[in-house]
Amino acid sequence: MLMELVLKDGNVYSDGKFQKKTIHITDGTVTCLESHPKHDGSLVVDCSAFYIFPGFTDVHVHFREPGFSYKETIVTGSLAAARGGFTDVCTMPNLNPAPDSVENLQKQLELIKKDAVINVHPFGTITKGQNGEELSDMEEMAESVCGYSDDGKGVQADGMMEKAMLKAKALGKIISAHCEDNSLLFGGYIHDGEYARLHGHRGICSESEWKQIERDLKLVEKTGCKYHVCHISAKESVELIRQAKKKGLDVTCETAPHYLIMNDMMLEEDGRFKMNPPIRSEEDRKALVEGLIDGTVDMIATDHAPHSLEEKSKGLEKSNMGVVGIETSFASMYTYLVKTGVITLEKLIEVMYLNPSRRFGFDKGIEVGKMADLTVFDLDKKYTIDPAEFKSMGVATPFKGHEVYGECKLTLCNGKIAYNGGLNIEND
Repeated sequence: MLMELVLKDGNVYSDGKFQKKTIHITDGTVTCLESHPKHDGSLVVDCSAFYIFPGFTDVHVHFREPGFSYKETIVTGSLAAARGGFTDVCTMPNLNPAPDSVENLQKQLELIKKDAVINVHPFGTITKGQNGEELSDMEEMAESVCGYSDDGKGVQADGMMEKAMLKAKALGKIISAHCEDNSLLFGGYIHDGEYARLHGHRGICSESEWKQIERDLKLVEKTGCKYHVCHISAKESVELIRQAKKKGLDVTCETAPHYLIMNDMMLEEDGRFKMNPPIRSEEDRKALVEGLIDGTVDMIATDHAPHSLEEKSKGLEKSNMGVVGIETSFASMYTYLVKTGVITLEKLIEVMYLNPSRRFGFDKGIEVGKMADLTVFDLDKKYTIDPAEFKSMGVATPFKGHEVYGECKLTLCNGKIAYNGGLNIEND
């Protein structure tokens, strides 16, 4: 715990805007937030060249424990998140055993308590073993999960999804849906677009995503469930969610940095470009950006999905689905969207901190009386993304070699240092 620390003259995000302020932290708690404070004998860090944000929230990550610790662990995943400026993440339930009961969930909770350096909030599954046939022990798990998801698999049966929504509604919890109609996949593994046709690959059509979103929105209208759509990638998905919000449905959605920055003609014959849903067309990318600007897309999540080197070294067809992104999310978004004038820095913080924290019920913010959950960035620092420097065990990123701006200098979570990027301070 940090006994006494002063972050002096930083550009602090507070009340929706940036202001030059100095943050006093005592015993891990923010005790003073002023424009012209007096300094005592505390350790003072000059932050006049830095920006200080509330810790980011990522509502879609895979930390792989229990069951797949050769890909990632709670330790490495949470360290990677802290290096990316995140203090809260929601972990998906693609685990062994799957968190479909209190007993199975407890195995994950014990690892989180022992090893996490940030706040890790697990999802419970929607169905037993994510098999789509029987509801999980949703009620029994409710107090310990941030919501329910069968991520990696769409719930295929309409009746099963309706039952899940009704149960979630009764519990006051959120359904976070991976929307994918298996009948429309046809063995595809990248976007069914120009690159696939030019290079002889089997494509995944956009309808496989938006068709199930369309179904679920009808069920949301019927049940009144709190509903969140994972990793949208298609222009049709954006429009469906836009119209659902106009109807007043309790719906939010996320997209990921790679969908906002890349199109399918940027693919390479390399497993680090393979994820589900796939990177789609330029038209889809532009629709996602427009959705971000107008508020249809509520938040950016990474779908951080580490795999072993072997699993990602088999090209586009045979590599596992999933790329890493939690250490590069802010820098890529800041470089490609903020510095280019597409969105403001305030908007980026809104979709990486404010909206996801509010939607999933995390009490966040740089405020007097709260524990210090914040991250400090040098926005002028330019560097090349090098997976060899990652804290994550996963190295497969489509942003390898990209020159970006925005380096994390410090992340504090619950008043403790979760990541130190070179500042001369230590936990007591």
